[in-house]
Order: sequence, then C-alpha cells, then structure tokens
Amino acid sequence: MPADAAESALSVSSVFPQLEALLPHVQKPIQYVGGELNSTVKPWEDCDVRWALMYPDAYEVGLPNQGVMILYEVLNEQRGVLAERTYSVWPDLEALMREHDVPQFTVDSHRPVRAFDLFGLSFSTELGYTNMLTALDLAGIPLEARDRGLDDPVVVAGGHAAFNPEPIADFIDCAVLGDGEQAVLEITAVVRAWKAEGRPGGREELLLRLARTGGVYVPGFYDVEYLPDGRIARVVPNRSGVPWRVSKHTVMDLDEWPYPKQPLVPLAETVHERMSVEIFRGCTRGCRFCQAGMITRPVRERSITGIGEMVDKGLKATGFEEVGLLSLSSADHSEIGEIAKGLADRYEDDKIGLSLPSTRVDAFNIDLADELTRNGRRSGLTFAPEGGSERIRKVINKMVSEDDLIRTVATAYGNGWRQVKLYFMCGLPTETDDDVLQIADMATRVIQKGREVSGSGDIRCTVSIGGFVPKPHTPFQWAPQLSAEQTDARLQKLRDKIRGDKKYGRSIGFRYHDGKPGIVEGLLSRGDRRIGAVIRAVYDDGGRFDGWREHFSYDRWMSCADKALETFGLDVDWYTTRERGYEEVLPWDHLDSGLDKEWLWEDWQDALDETEVEDCRWTPCFDCGVCPAMDTAIQIGPTGRKLLPLTVTGQGDG
Repeated sequence: MPADAAESALSVSSVFPQLEALLPHVQKPIQYVGGELNSTVKPWEDCDVRWALMYPDAYEVGLPNQGVMILYEVLNEQRGVLAERTYSVWPDLEALMREHDVPQFTVDSHRPVRAFDLFGLSFSTELGYTNMLTALDLAGIPLEARDRGLDDPVVVAGGHAAFNPEPIADFIDCAVLGDGEQAVLEITAVVRAWKAEGRPGGREELLLRLARTGGVYVPGFYDVEYLPDGRIARVVPNRSGVPWRVSKHTVMDLDEWPYPKQPLVPLAETVHERMSVEIFRGCTRGCRFCQAGMITRPVRERSITGIGEMVDKGLKATGFEEVGLLSLSSADHSEIGEIAKGLADRYEDDKIGLSLPSTRVDAFNIDLADELTRNGRRSGLTFAPEGGSERIRKVINKMVSEDDLIRTVATAYGNGWRQVKLYFMCGLPTETDDDVLQIADMATRVIQKGREVSGSGDIRCTVSIGGFVPKPHTPFQWAPQLSAEQTDARLQKLRDKIRGDKKYGRSIGFRYHDGKPGIVEGLLSRGDRRIGAVIRAVYDDGGRFDGWREHFSYDRWMSCADKALETFGLDVDWYTTRERGYEEVLPWDHLDSGLDKEWLWEDWQDALDETEVEDCRWTPCFDCGVCPAMDTAIQIGPTGRKLLPLTVTGQGDG
C-alpha cells in the first residue's frame, strides 16, 4: 500500500479502541457507543462524498431531532454518499478525549469527524454555538473558517438559527436556509463534481461553486460595512458571480419526501421516546413572535394517505408504542380528525398511543382529544394562550379570547381530564405588569371552571412561562427586548399573586425561567459578525451546553461580552433592549426568507395598533411575499381520501 494511501486509511479508521478505554470513567457511556436500530454504516471506500451530521447538543436531545434524522436517511439512500452522526460530548468525556488525544467522532462507525468532506450542523437554537466550537476543536478543525485548508471539512450550518448565521460567520464555511432535503443533495453534487475534477482551485473554488448556486450562503464572500454609530451600512459580495441575496429552500409536495422511513431507535434514554411523523410544514396563523411560523411558510400538508403509510412503516421499523403527529400547529391540519380517528382505529388492538404538541385553544375539540387518548393514557392537555390579557394577545396576533379558553378547558375537565398546562410568554412588546398579572386571573378562572364542571376539587392547572426573545424574519425583529431584571421583577409579582390566592393558589403550579438565558439568546439571535468575538471568548472561558441550566453562566456571557464589545464601542443592551428603526439595515437583510420586509414592518405597526390579522389559508392573500418570491403555494386538503388502504391490524397482517 502506498504511503499516502496507508496514511489516508489510518486517518479514517475507527477511534473506538481508544474511546472504549475512556467510557468506564464517564456518565452514560452508552450514548457514545452507536449501533442503534436503523442506523447505517457504509463502507468508506465505496463513497466519494461523505457527510458528518451534528445536532450540537447531547445525544439524548440530538438523536430524536427530526431534521438530522431526515438528512441522514436522505443522504445514505444515495449511491456513493455516506452520512454519519455526531453529538456533543459531555465535559467529563471532553476532558478525557483531550488528555488521550481522541478526536471528535461519529457514533455510527467512530470515524474522526475531520476525515469527512462536509460537517453539517443543525441549529434549532443559538445556545448551541459554543458546543459547535467544542466539536470543531476536538475534531482538529481550525475554529475560524479562514484558517482551514484543503483537507478540512466544509462546515455547513442549517436549522432555524441559520436564518441569521452572522454571529457564527467566522466559524462556518457556509449556511443553508430552509428545508434541507434537496439542499444537501445539491451540495453533494457540487462537491462530487469538484472532487472528480481533482479539486481544482482548492477550497475557495469549491465554496465559490456552492455560493453561485444561489442557495448556499458563504459569509466569507461578503463584506460588512458599518456606520459610525455601530449600525450596518451595507453588506456586499466581494467576489464576482456571488448573489446579493441568498434564498431559502422550500420542499413542495411532502408526500414525495416521506422521511424518516426508518426512524432511529435510541440505545440510551432520550427526551422523546416515540416515533414522530411531520404531518405538515409551515404555518400561516401569523403569530408575530413566532420565527418558525414565519420562516417555514407556506403551509404544505402531507396527505392523509401519506401520513398513514409513514406511520405504518415507521412502527414496523421501530417497535415504538407512541406516534407523535408533529407540526407547528398540528390540530390545524385540514383532516386532523380523520387522521386521529383512522390511526386510533387501526392500532386499537396494539395500544399505540397518539400525541400532538401543544394544542391551539380554538382548534381543540373533545372528539379529537378522545381519539388521541383512546389507545394511550389520558395525561394532561397543553394549551398556549401566550399572552395573559386580551390586549396583549391582539398585539401578538394570537386570536384566542379568554372565554374561548374557559369553554375549552371546561369541555376537557368535564370529560375526565384533571390536568391542564397553559404556556405564556413574558416580555412581549408593549407588555405591562397588568398584562402579566392577568395570567393569574386566567388560571384562577380555569380552576374555578374545572371544579364546577367536574364536581371535583382535584383539579390542577400549571402555568409555564418563558421569556420572549425577538427573532429575525418576524414582525418583532425591530422590537426592544425586556431586560433580565425587568423580566424577573414582573414574574415575581405574578408568583406572589398566585401564591397569595388562598382559595385557588394551591391548585395552580407555576414554572418559569429567569430572564438571563433570554438575554443571551437575544444577543445571539439578532447579533451581527461582531458577536463572534463574544462566542469565542465564552468558549475559551469554558462555556459549554448553554441550553442547560446547570451549565449556563450568565456572568460568563456578560463578562465576555463587555470585553469583546468594548472594542466596537457597543454593549449587550445595544443588541437586546434597543428598538430598531425602519431604515436600519438588519444583519440578515441579505438572507431571503421570502417575507417582504415592507410587509413585516406593516405587521409590526399593526401590532403596535393592536390590530389582528387572519390566517391566509382561509382568507385572501395578505401579500407577505413568500409564495411569489419562492415560487411556491399553499398546499392543503381536504383530499377526501381514507387514511390507509389497509386492514385493521388485528384483522389481518395489513
């Protein structure tokens, strides 16, 4: 074997022998072992394009992630393409890996991440950025894109946070906006052609080819110019043929992409022990705080038959006993009643449970709820009014009245439910103390009504509150964020009011997060390239797993931000609690989500005027811009078809 071939073979060989010796010394070693049911290991030498895919969090959070699971399967179905998974290692293993020179590895075959052509990271939250740096460093990949050579993987960011990748622009080679299924195949084709030609022009040529597709954003090919007051003057391409604006990817006809077909079954305990099927993508409810709803437009429903076939194949492939019907607002599927009844009928003998994420108050009905619990246990119901007062719900365009909520929970309590969870946000634009204190009044009415209709005192209502963080590509992208101190003070008043209620207070649970993580998330979500220095400083100071309360350090983030931003004459408040004006160039303006900026601004003004806007699925178009800009259209039923052309499980083999 030639010397260079021997060296290449050595560089991709499994690191498991070295890793195995470390596993007895760490917590939950099974998460690093791999070999899950439905995982894929392909011969390295049979493939010419190789991806390492990462959800930058612990295995228990990362493995169930639908985005990574879908891309893993889409890529591995391709001849000559290989995809493996890697997750963040906990600090105990990180220390041992550094001590014993064990690099960041994939769980599928324990190959070093640096040996792959592409390193794709999916960010659903910005708090995973320090975990990315840990993985890069452990892999032996230079942290900064400009320092990487021909043999380093191309680092690709995706997921919701990639709609503003500017804070991590120094650390990634490129970003992909929107749906990944077709995007990863297009990137794979570009890399394959470049490698087949002998890698001409080196790394820069490959990145140029990717950028020129118009659907891959390469931050290094854009210069950012600033005004004297710190705001952005403009963002301009610095290479010819690179587009001024980069567009998101939108997959149409979800039935053509029935993934995952073979869902992964974890070895270790994970946050979701169920098989999940995405029943539709996108949302047009128009909640002004919701980035996911805005950036995933338009609505594209999976057909009732497509859902039925995915559930059937997925259950056979996994053995799970629960099916999660996923989307941003699952009860809004035009055939949700038929889907729930059809699945409950089909799997009645097998006792397969069904679940939805939190249910909209105005989409809930008892028939749907009964179908969802027919084969499973009757656990609590979760509703998300989001705002405590009628006024604030108009501001955020969450068109649910308190009377609607009370009617809905009365129906639930009257039909045997004993536990309801209500989710709210604190710190919404124009919010006052009174808006938040009305959450206590609503919870009291819920308990009162529950006792009345059920005839029982054993009624519970849990109030769960998260801090509002303004996000890019939403009408609230211009809004000021409430400071951590103001958030905590407001929530303390609410807590005191609930606890002070002698008659109902004991039946109301109260869970909330303090305002500090929200400020860091706000800094990262609306930040520009200058925030990269903050992220690097936090990482160098030991920042890891910032999405986990026990690892998050607000003081570390603030201390690092103070030092890093002082160089630019800025501070954390400038990025978080400052309101933006219409004329300001936002860091993500050159990244096209399809939403017209003028429309977003008008919707922001409607919010300030407390004006509600209908769901465009059922009304004339409001000209948000997505359908014409992306050459897409809303795809909804009903189809009139039956769920499954299959017999009931207990009466045949299906």
